Order: sequence, then structure tokens, then C-alpha cells
Amino acid sequence: MTMPVINHLQGEGRPFLDTPLAPGGSFDYAYVMETTPSPDTPRVLIVCGPTGIGKTSSAIHLAQRFHGEIVGADSMQIYRHMDIGTAKPTPEEQACVHHHMVDIVDPDTPYDAACYAREAGTIVSELYGRGIVPIVAGGTGLYIKALTYGLFDGVAPDPEIRRELERLADAHGSAHLHERLKACDPKAAAEIHINDRFRIIRALETYQATGRPISDHQRQHRFARPRFAAFKIGLTMPREALYARIDQRVDQMVAQGLLEEVQNLLARGYGPDLKAMQSIGYRHMVDHLRNGVDWPETLRLLKRDTRRYAKRQFTWFRADPDIFWLIPDELASVEPAIESFLATGQTVAPPQRRPDGTL
Repeated sequence: MTMPVINHLQGEGRPFLDTPLAPGGSFDYAYVMETTPSPDTPRVLIVCGPTGIGKTSSAIHLAQRFHGEIVGADSMQIYRHMDIGTAKPTPEEQACVHHHMVDIVDPDTPYDAACYAREAGTIVSELYGRGIVPIVAGGTGLYIKALTYGLFDGVAPDPEIRRELERLADAHGSAHLHERLKACDPKAAAEIHINDRFRIIRALETYQATGRPISDHQRQHRFARPRFAAFKIGLTMPREALYARIDQRVDQMVAQGLLEEVQNLLARGYGPDLKAMQSIGYRHMVDHLRNGVDWPETLRLLKRDTRRYAKRQFTWFRADPDIFWLIPDELASVEPAIESFLATGQTVAPPQRRPDGTL
């Protein structure tokens, strides 16, 4: 199978966060990036961006427009019983378009990007084989990267090193190991959350076993040939507008019963130490219920941490020069390029945005 070879244009096609496409702007379709996919190479549309920006509604629009189905790329929406805090597609939204990779495991089931890449990859190939356009939609950048490129397998686990790191984590907490990771691999530490014990330990284990940071191994892996031909759409908007949406969404989640959802999860036996329960929203409700954080402070921290998460998502996705950055209302302007991509496998160069927001 011959996969697409993309000749990148000089310069960066990434957007300024606060300078969306100017009104009336359009894409220059003359700058076509050469691709040579074989007829059986699955082609996917990807809709990514920060939390609260409207990825679900945009993906539904594209699915209805291009005869597609949605493959979720959200590391929290995979969990059953966790609906409100994950902003899972509503029953009405799921009735409009078939959603895959939603509600597939219980909150105490170990699940990682490798599992996602394997299962979502099978779904993408099956959909494409049936003439249905796979639309990958979500904000978990590692899941999307794992799906399109696979993952760096890493060195074989060293039981002795891992036991020692696990002992240190038990004794001093994940934050202690995260500080150690900053010293030997600051790039990996910047990308791994301080509470993500598994990935912190894996990064330290790789460094101790090979003498090289895991970020170096991953950088080499980026040259791997992609599994799918992808047309990537990133949703953006001015920072203050997004933050206002996030605050409104948090208020809506609370009104819908986020606190009660967490109470029910705890009653089912899903403890606060689970990875799923340490995510944004859930850990905040647990801190209120069990650790005495008052309600106004709980809401303040939840909104603050959600905004910070959105900023990290932007940082991740803006490193990809192949993403078409749009505000949600601009989606129709890129549909001709999508049609061409689905028909021929060719995509066009993402527009370059100037500081004033024009092309």
C-alpha cells in the first residue's frame, strides 16, 4: 500500500489563537500538496481542538454532509456512567449520527492510547470499506496521533526499574516523580500531566533503561508513515470567547447534575484514586464531597483548570502544520477541499494567518 507523501510548504500554517479567519476570507486552493495514495488507503476527516469549542456539532454536520459516522477521540467519553462531566454526545446527537468509541469500558478498566489506536483503527478501516466516511472527532491529541501514526513501542519494560519507580510513587506521590522527569526530560514532563502516574513512570523507565529521553524516541517515531490519509480540521476562536464558553459549560454541567453523577460513581465503588476519577470535573467534585473544599471554590477551580486544559490542547494541536484552523462558523468554506480530498486523496495547504487575522 502506498501512503500519501506530503510536501510541506515553507513556513508555518498554524493560526494565531486570537486571530481567526477574517470575514469573507477563503482558502487558496492553488497550493495543492502532492499525495499519492493507493485506492485502498482509508481516508479520514479529523475534527480536533480544545474543550468546549463545538467539535461534536461540527462533526455531526460533516457526517451528515459527507455520509459519515463519527469515531470519538476523547479519553474520557470512552467510560460508561460518566456522561455529564465528559460532555458526552447526547442521546439526540447520537441518534442523528452513529458515534463509535463512546461508552465502551467501565471507569475502572485500564485503557490507554494503544488500546484506542487498535480499536478505533479497526472501526475506521471497516467504515471506509463500507463506503462510509470516518470522521474522527475529539480533543485527546495523543489518541488522534496514535490512530494516525501508531505509537512508539518503547523499550521492553524493566521490572526492577518499574518496581522502584512504583515504590517511589507510593511513598512520595506522582508529583515527586514528575519533578524527576523535568530534570531528565523537560519536553516529556511538559506534555504529561502531573497526576498521570503511568506515563510518568514509563518515561522515567525509558530514560533509565536507554539513557535517552522518551521524547527523543518519540521524535524519531514521528517519521513513521501514517496509517491513514487524513484531512485535519482544527476549531479555534478568540481566547476570551472560548473561556466564556467554558465557564458557561461548567455552569451547565453543574445544573445538569455533575455532583450527583460523581456521588453515584462513588456509590458504585469507583474510588477517587482511579485514573478516570482524577480527571477534570470529577476530581473537583470529589474534593468538595470528601476533602472539604467549599462550593464556590470548587466551581472556581473547575473553571480555571478547564481553561488551562484548553490551553494545553491548543499547544498540542498547534504543533501540527497540516491542520486547517477554522472558527466553527467557517466550516462550509472548507467543504470543497474536503470533497476533493475524499475523491482524489489530495489536500490543499492550510492557510497561513497573519497577525491581523487575514490570509
